[in-house]
Amino acid sequence: MSVESQLVEGITRECEKLILRYHSYHNNLHAEWSRNRARIADAPPKVVREPEYWDVDRKFNPFYIRSKVKAIAKSIARKIEDGTYAPNLPHKKIIPKANGGVRELTIYQIPDAAVSRYFYERLLSKNRHRFSSFSYAYRNDRNVHFAIQDIAVDLAQDARTFIAEFDFSDFFGSINHEYLHDQFDVNGFLISDEEKRIIRAFLSERERGIPQGTSISLFLANLVCWKLDKSLEKAGLKFARYADDTVIWSPDYAAICRSFSLIDSFSRDAGVAINAKKSDGISLLARDGLPAEIVSKSDFNFLGYSIGVGRVSIRKKSETRIKKQISYLLYRNLVQPLRTSPLRGLVIPANNKDRALLSAMMQVRRYLYGGLLHRDLHEYISGRRKTLYFKGVMSFYPLLNDEAQLRRLDGWLVSTLYRCIRLRSKLLLGHRFDRRHSFPFNVSHNDITREFRRRRIKGKRLLEVPSFMLIYQALQRGLRESGIERVMHPESAKYEYGGT
Repeated sequence: MSVESQLVEGITRECEKLILRYHSYHNNLHAEWSRNRARIADAPPKVVREPEYWDVDRKFNPFYIRSKVKAIAKSIARKIEDGTYAPNLPHKKIIPKANGGVRELTIYQIPDAAVSRYFYERLLSKNRHRFSSFSYAYRNDRNVHFAIQDIAVDLAQDARTFIAEFDFSDFFGSINHEYLHDQFDVNGFLISDEEKRIIRAFLSERERGIPQGTSISLFLANLVCWKLDKSLEKAGLKFARYADDTVIWSPDYAAICRSFSLIDSFSRDAGVAINAKKSDGISLLARDGLPAEIVSKSDFNFLGYSIGVGRVSIRKKSETRIKKQISYLLYRNLVQPLRTSPLRGLVIPANNKDRALLSAMMQVRRYLYGGLLHRDLHEYISGRRKTLYFKGVMSFYPLLNDEAQLRRLDGWLVSTLYRCIRLRSKLLLGHRFDRRHSFPFNVSHNDITREFRRRRIKGKRLLEVPSFMLIYQALQRGLRESGIERVMHPESAKYEYGGT
C-alpha cells in the first residue's frame, strides 16, 4: 500500500476518533442538562463548546479534514517523498498537575498527527524486539497491567526486598537532542534516512525535549531509555519502566545501590534531572510484621496501584477519587435537588418508590462496573455465562488481590448510601413530605443490601447496591479464563493512573 493510501486511512481514522469524542461530549452534555432541568430550579443553560484550537486553524477540525482527506493526503505524501515535509505549528495547552505543577501538551493538526502515528507504527514494527522486556510503555506487546503483574509476582518470592524509586523532572521536555540523535545509529535500531528526517522535523521547533501528545514521541521516549534499560539488566537488577516511571528491586543491597549510579549516569547523559523531592530513593520493602534495620515500607505506588509483598491494592489517591465520584453521584441525585425551595420538577417518593434513588444506583453501578447487574456477575463467576465485557472504573484494576481493602470499600459504600438516604428523608420532611415510614427511608443500615436486592423494578433488581468484592471476583475469573488483555479496560493503555 502506498504512503498516500496509508495516510488517507490514518487521517480518516484520526478524524473519526475525534468526531466520535465530540459527539460523545455533546450527548453527555445534553443528558446532564436534561437531568438538571428536571431536578434544579433555574438550571443553567446548555452551552455547547468547541475546542479552542478549532478556531486557530481549520486543520484542527475533524469535520473539515474529513471532507478534504484525499487532497491533504496526496499533498503530504508528495512532501514526504521529496524531503520537504514539516509539521505545522502545533497548539500548546498547559495542563495543571495535581501536585501544583503544569504539563505542556502539544496538539498537532490532524494531518500531522496522522503522519506522526504512521511513522511511530512503522518504527515500532521493525524495532520492537530491540526494547527491553522490562519496558512496558507505548508498545503493542506490553501494557500497564503486564508491568503490575510482573512486579507483584516477583516481589512475592521474597519476604524482604530492596527497592529503588526515582522520578525525573519534566522527562519529555528535557531530553537532550544530541543524545537522542546519537541513539539513531547505535544499539541496533533500524531507522531510515526518511524516518530520521521526519523525527527531526517534529523536533525542529524546540531546542530540547520531545513533544508530549504525539505518537512519534512514544517511540523516541523508549529509544532514549534503551541504554538505561540495558545497564540495569547487565547489573542483574529487576525493574519495570513505564515511560519515565521506574521502580527497581533486588534482594541484594549492594546491587540496589548500584542502581543509583546507573540512574544518575543516564540523567546526566540524557539531560533529564532527577526529581529529588518526588524520588523516594532506596528503601526496604518488607512483609507486614517483619523487622527492618533501615528505612522500610509495606508498599509503594506504581501506575495507580499500591504494591506490597503479596498484596496489590488500589492506590490511596485513586481510592479517594473513586469515593469522591460515588459520593458526588449520590449527592447529585438524592440530596442536591432537595436543597432548593420551592421544589420544582421533582417526582416526590411515594408508594415505596423513589425515582431519584433508582437513578443514583444505576449511575453508581455504571461507574463501578459498566452497568452490569449482579445477576450478570454471579452467572459469570459460577460459569453459567461464558463471556463478559468489563467496563467501568474497576476494569482499570484487574490485578487487585487486596480483599480487605475491597471489603472496606463495600462497607463504606453502604454507609455513605445510608447517610444520604437519611439526609434525603430529613430534607423531604423539611418540605412537608414525611416518608420516614416507607421504603427506602425505613430501611436500617444493616438491612440495606438485602432490602435493596429484594426490590424489583420491571422484573429486574435495579436497586442492588454495587459491590467492589463482586466485580473483583468476576475480574479474577476473567483473568484465569481469558488473560489480562481481555478483561482490562480498553483505555488502560493511555496511562493516567495517578489521577484515575
